[in-house]
Amino acid sequence: MAFFSPIFSSRSRRSTGRLACRATHVASAIALLSATGLAAQGLTDITITDTAPSQVSGFGDVPLRQAPFSAVTIDRQTLQDIGAQRVSDALRLHASVADSYNSPAYWDSLSVRGYTLDNRYNYRREGLPISAETMIGMDNKERIELFKGTSGIQAGTSAPGGLVNYVVKRPPSAQNTTVRDVSASFGPGHSSSIALDLGGRFGQDQALGYRFNAAYENLDPYIRNTEGHRHLFALAMDWRLTPDSRLEWEIERSERQQMGVNAYSLLANATDPLNGVPSLPATVDGQRNITRQVWSVPGVFAGTTGSLRFKQNLDGGWLWTTQYGAQRLRTDDRLSYAFGCTTPSGDWVGDKYCSNGGFDLYDYRSDNERRSSDALQSELHGSAQLAGLRHHLGLSIMRSRLLDRPSAMQAYNWAGTGNIDGTSDSPEAQPTPGDLNTQRSEYTTEIALRDRIELSAQTALWLGLRHTRLNRASERTDGSRAVQDVRSFNTPWLALTHQITPAYLVYGSYGEGIETDVAPNRSRYTNAGQALPALRSEQFEIGVKGQWARTRWQASWFDITRPVAGDEGACDEANTCTRKIDGQARHRGLELSAGLTQAQWQWDIATTWTDAKRQAAEIDPSVNGQRALNVPRMSLRAMGQYRFAGVPGLRSSLRLNHEGTRRVTEDGVIQLPAWTTLDLATHYDTRIHGTRTQWTLAIDNLADRRYWRESPKQYGHYYLYAGAPRTLRVAVKASF
Repeated sequence: MAFFSPIFSSRSRRSTGRLACRATHVASAIALLSATGLAAQGLTDITITDTAPSQVSGFGDVPLRQAPFSAVTIDRQTLQDIGAQRVSDALRLHASVADSYNSPAYWDSLSVRGYTLDNRYNYRREGLPISAETMIGMDNKERIELFKGTSGIQAGTSAPGGLVNYVVKRPPSAQNTTVRDVSASFGPGHSSSIALDLGGRFGQDQALGYRFNAAYENLDPYIRNTEGHRHLFALAMDWRLTPDSRLEWEIERSERQQMGVNAYSLLANATDPLNGVPSLPATVDGQRNITRQVWSVPGVFAGTTGSLRFKQNLDGGWLWTTQYGAQRLRTDDRLSYAFGCTTPSGDWVGDKYCSNGGFDLYDYRSDNERRSSDALQSELHGSAQLAGLRHHLGLSIMRSRLLDRPSAMQAYNWAGTGNIDGTSDSPEAQPTPGDLNTQRSEYTTEIALRDRIELSAQTALWLGLRHTRLNRASERTDGSRAVQDVRSFNTPWLALTHQITPAYLVYGSYGEGIETDVAPNRSRYTNAGQALPALRSEQFEIGVKGQWARTRWQASWFDITRPVAGDEGACDEANTCTRKIDGQARHRGLELSAGLTQAQWQWDIATTWTDAKRQAAEIDPSVNGQRALNVPRMSLRAMGQYRFAGVPGLRSSLRLNHEGTRRVTEDGVIQLPAWTTLDLATHYDTRIHGTRTQWTLAIDNLADRRYWRESPKQYGHYYLYAGAPRTLRVAVKASF
């Protein structure tokens, strides 16, 4: 449950049922590749790096093979290999990550371990909180870090699935090292892009460093009538003030304009002809934009984000870091939107389209939405000998602010009808604003203490505690329905690791996370405007990791419980509805992964089994024991790669992506079938007249499989997103 209940939400795509928003690496430690073997061949194909996501975990640069949690680092080379243009492109390599109402032309919406990440609270940039309610470019990103599970030790409030952190490209660290890269690509569809990456050092003793990135893409993807364009400019610099002091700063500006894409849906009264039970509609090729009209206008996602950081080495090996981050977003949220339908008899169907594929079409526009976030954090890290034991300590304090300031009014107007076959009866736009928006303010103070205690040479105890003080407020743009939530809470985290041998590690951990909810300030609620008790999620995790020179593997089991808030009562008249905590969602699962590097071959495989169910519900006890909607029971990611000894620099890979059945409706009568796709890619590193070039030819969905990719239910409506058809991508990168 996100903090903001319906009273905190405007009738926008992100917050109510009015609009559809969108949407191999292997698990953490086992995906580590043999760096020695790769270096011998002069290649840099490292899928997952051997450094823990320290900006996320807060426990310093502890290698993943020694860390008591499941985490993933997807590096720059892998992002380049797969042509990642958004975080969902990268994280889809992970078996525990799935789409969760993830529209192709909107910001990313993902789930980890079956829980949907909150775009306001589950994302970081350089370790500082940002809003992911925008399109974030990947051209200047060095790597993506994913911490899986309840994240109370990393964030004051967040959904329990995990935490994503973006790390930007930095200036070269070595003297006399320069970066001079130009890259271009074509596909998928007819999209084309060009990018520039420059870096180096200058000044006395080369104390100043810079990294400049620029990119432009003409968007014409495989989904027809979704054209647009995007660009990005980014600059990162550092200044080595003294041998013990460094100043770092970076800023990026990006903008993306693109026509929106609407989801498909279940069809009313659709049944299987063999048994007469409700059924899915036939799969489609995924290339049709079913709601595009001549009057449709593109959505616009623009943002400026930056940070300033000072690092100072202190006596005794201690490090003091203070950093400030800011983000300014502007969005014109627009979509020709299909929602429900009116039957020939005049009846309204709100959760599906009509049996003939027809739907009601709305003109939605919320222009000039402004979001601002600021965070100031100071940290102190070091080690000390206390009570005969070595303690690795960390103390941090952060003050953050998040402001949402949309325009006063938005448009959500009926504009005719349409059909999934692409036909429509919608002669003109209906852009006149007529609905109020909602503005929000949030101020948070967080203090965190972490301690890694070396109980012996093989055993360590990990302790963490975060204290959060928050002040949140919301009101409609006319000042009505005001709500405020002021509270404090603590979130602990602890773990134990034991190194059985240099190659084997076992661990167990326990952590808590917090989300908040408030009853809407409306007359129908008996507790209008009142805050519910904190929604405190809990996670238990145990795991074992193994790593040798060429082989690595990991097994982890997790058990996450998350309270669920709901409305009890008729909720149709004054004082007939009560907002309350109604049981919990419990997700248990097993993650297995393994990898092998042998001669010219590299093999990686990862799988996740998830048992996600409701329990202890009182408002509607029939939901107890039901599987969560849109959560695959099993996911599998695998990759095989071969390096051609006879042609140095040539390598080919085949990736397998499999997701098991998902429940579409609560009763389980309609389920999304399992699907499997294959992606083929060939990469060739060579030199042309002394210039190093990297060529890529990739074919995704090699067999051109038609399938329904995901089946989210949002705001009372059942959606279906089609999988991408077979697509081709060609890319080249030249390093001068």
